[in-house]
Amino acid sequence: MLINAAIDTGFLTLLFLIIGMIKPAWALFFVKKPDRFMILIISTVLFMVSATLFGEGNRQKALEEKTSKEVVTKALEPSSVPVPVPAADVPKTQASSPKK
Repeated sequence: MLINAAIDTGFLTLLFLIIGMIKPAWALFFVKKPDRFMILIISTVLFMVSATLFGEGNRQKALEEKTSKEVVTKALEPSSVPVPVPAADVPKTQASSPKK
């Protein structure tokens, strides 16, 4: 989820940078005197945001894969399954023999 948001933000940042470097007035329509330096600053901040989102998304994805592997290995461990003791291996005692 975060990786998709990071990719989308990266594409929008690239589009903002290209349009802003060609026509700063289009990208910064709400500023009285738009200049290319402001476009560069905003693009840098947006790039850092998208890189952080991408890194956090990869970290969460790796953490989810690690926990899912741990759950699978714990489920497959032989110690987690109770195994009954066969009756032939149990020594016969007087208490278990039928009374006459």
